[in-house]
Amino acid sequence: MRKPFSYILCLFAVAALCQAQEPKMSTHIAITPADVKWGQPPPSLSKGAEFAVVSGDPGKAGPFVIRLKFPAGYKVAPHWHPTDENVTVLSGTMALGMGEKFDPSAMKELSPGSFAVLPAEMRHFAMAKTAAVLQVHGMGPFVLNYVNPADDPSKASAQK
Repeated sequence: MRKPFSYILCLFAVAALCQAQEPKMSTHIAITPADVKWGQPPPSLSKGAEFAVVSGDPGKAGPFVIRLKFPAGYKVAPHWHPTDENVTVLSGTMALGMGEKFDPSAMKELSPGSFAVLPAEMRHFAMAKTAAVLQVHGMGPFVLNYVNPADDPSKASAQK
């Protein structure tokens, strides 16, 4: 009779611990598309993209939401992240492929409303088939590591 009680007590303790570690927000966030503040992308993305932080700080530990705006034909070379990447296509059409080499024949087209989860360290690449807007969320810090370091625009701009 005592074992079920101790298991239940243990479950409550684990639940309380998990809840205590969950970050608390002090205010709600409610934005419209017109409220999104677009700017230059981080140096790890090539020129031509636009970037907006919707919530959190992608450079720090904790939850974040960002948006990326790509022109048609924009490519992101094979790369990976140390954390999971959750992507929702808000507008336009993106193509997404898995692997260490950019292979258009291996890409899947994602239309508005499409969602993809890219587990930590999964090598992948992308291309905007049309002008597109993506929303990316996950746990930071959000880091982009290129499979081929020569593909990293931040390294190319540092060499100039």
